[in-house]
Amino acid sequence: MSYLWQAGALAAGLLLAGCDKQDTAPKRVVYTGPLLETDNVVTLLSDSARLHIRLTAPLEQNFENSDRLYPKGVTVTFYDKPGKLTVNTLVAKWAKFDNAKQLYIMRGAVKVANVPQKQTLDTEELFYDRNKQRIYTDSAMFVRIKTPTEVLTGNGMSANQDFSSYRLYHPIGTFSIDQANGLGK
Repeated sequence: MSYLWQAGALAAGLLLAGCDKQDTAPKRVVYTGPLLETDNVVTLLSDSARLHIRLTAPLEQNFENSDRLYPKGVTVTFYDKPGKLTVNTLVAKWAKFDNAKQLYIMRGAVKVANVPQKQTLDTEELFYDRNKQRIYTDSAMFVRIKTPTEVLTGNGMSANQDFSSYRLYHPIGTFSIDQANGLGK
């Protein structure tokens, strides 16, 4: 009888030990990466059959919240009212489109070029608000604006989307083109 008692005690001990084990089921992993990736993207935005904006990128990643990421760079080209001539271009090494805010965040050697006025802007981070049709930087972000006659430097900038009118928040210096060319020698 003691043999049966020992076997029963051993079986009960094993059952209790099995109950003490924590749940070993794998934890659920939530995927937060892109739902769709597209190579060599060309996106055209038009109104009344007139081209307004052309976006090109080597890679576009689309996420569940409708945000888009351009990890290999992006070029955004703005056209005149008839949609025929290039007015302005934005180029960056990395960009993200925040769908909720309708805001492009562009980083890495950002260049803006107003073609008709022959003026350019260089900075490291730029925002493009589609709803307000504005481009701007943080007030502390260094910017360099070059026009046909001068080079302006400062921190922070705001402009209309075609970069025909802009405001430099904290100017640091203004140089004539002749002075700016002499600085590099």
